[in-house]
Amino acid sequence: SFLQVVGDFGGIHKSTASRKIYMVQEAIAQLAQHFVRMPRTEAEVTNVRKGFFNIAKLPRCVGALDCTHVKIQSPGGIDAESYRNRKGFFSDNVQAICSSDLKFQDIVCRWPGSAHDSNIFRNSRVRNDFENGVYGDNLLVADSCYAIKPYVITPLLNPHTRAALTLPRAIRR
Repeated sequence: SFLQVVGDFGGIHKSTASRKIYMVQEAIAQLAQHFVRMPRTEAEVTNVRKGFFNIAKLPRCVGALDCTHVKIQSPGGIDAESYRNRKGFFSDNVQAICSSDLKFQDIVCRWPGSAHDSNIFRNSRVRNDFENGVYGDNLLVADSCYAIKPYVITPLLNPHTRAALTLPRAIRR
């Protein structure tokens, strides 16, 4: 029905809309390697770190990590149920890392909806790069479903010390 709506909006048949959407998607995918990438140079890393520090006083942070479910129709077949997520609908679980200025730095979109966020990260190239020291002492900020690592910090859910209570609210969440 989405293709029918797009076709009607553009005054074209839904099969033409399908072909055009595919062409645009392919063009975007070709450009992704130039625009969707983790910071590598010292200048890029410094710029991203400054951005996170200016927003929430997060030192050494080079990215914000999280996953989201993109709703899909049941793919059918023997593995269809692996795409059913914990909320009961079929989805792809897509991991993204963003910079302080909301630009995508890394996207992983090959996991079914039943995959846990931390498992996707555990099997990612970026985690491997952090483990191998590619990003030095830099780190990612993530939500509480991720394991705390030297390169992943998560929110303090129930801070009880005076030092923890003086942290910026964005960190305590």
